[in-house]
Amino acid sequence: MNIQGKFGITVLGSGSKGNASVIHGPEGLILLDAGFTAKELENRMSSCGIRASDIKAIIVTHEHGDHMKGCRVFSNKYGIKTYMTSLTCSGGLQANLLPERKTLFSTGCAFELCGMKVEAFTVPHDVDTVGFVFRVGDMKLGVATDLGHLNMLAKQKLHDCAVLVLESNHDKTLLMNSQRPIQLKRRIIGRHGHLSNDDALDSLPELLTEHTHDLILAHLSGECNNMQLLQKLALDRLANLQRRDILLEIARQEMPLATRWLL
Repeated sequence: MNIQGKFGITVLGSGSKGNASVIHGPEGLILLDAGFTAKELENRMSSCGIRASDIKAIIVTHEHGDHMKGCRVFSNKYGIKTYMTSLTCSGGLQANLLPERKTLFSTGCAFELCGMKVEAFTVPHDVDTVGFVFRVGDMKLGVATDLGHLNMLAKQKLHDCAVLVLESNHDKTLLMNSQRPIQLKRRIIGRHGHLSNDDALDSLPELLTEHTHDLILAHLSGECNNMQLLQKLALDRLANLQRRDILLEIARQEMPLATRWLL
């Protein structure tokens, strides 16, 4: 695959059992989250025509294992840096997930990586968690997959993305009727938990613009969501917004999506 000069995203998998994506930049590839084992990451990349040895860096959104499981092994194997916040670094240290090479960044401060401007912004979750906007010229890719609600900062950052990856974690009825402990249910539906299908779809009028051509809904709960239901709800919402032109995809836990390109 000739990736030189291109800009896009390959979602390798998303859900409560593991999350990882490859960001294709004009000057190289970034692994966004490493929530699978290093071997599984390599296998998923290979199935998409991506060489693991071409990854130039890892960026981690937060310390939870479903986003950081393979970070240490993958980073050390390929001798690449992992970028994270100081609080994520502390959490990763306790979980023995920290690689040898690491660089700390602060939210609100943009940095350059692989020919892209990377903007990190804090999102409301139960640990220090970051959403990202990647820019090449006037093209914009936004990713936010673990957040209890879309606050004003998140809405501002995710507005006007050509490709938007947004959490749509659970159906509220399925969640409340599940056998999960009440404390867990409260955490998930709380302001620092996870976005429901309704929350995600209700945000679309504020986020989508004429520049948006791809919407990827991600981090679905395997127990408390239904892909077919979400697809119908999302397509209906896009139709109501007169945005049938937008390509809708739903990220899956067990297999990657096709790469979505901005350039």
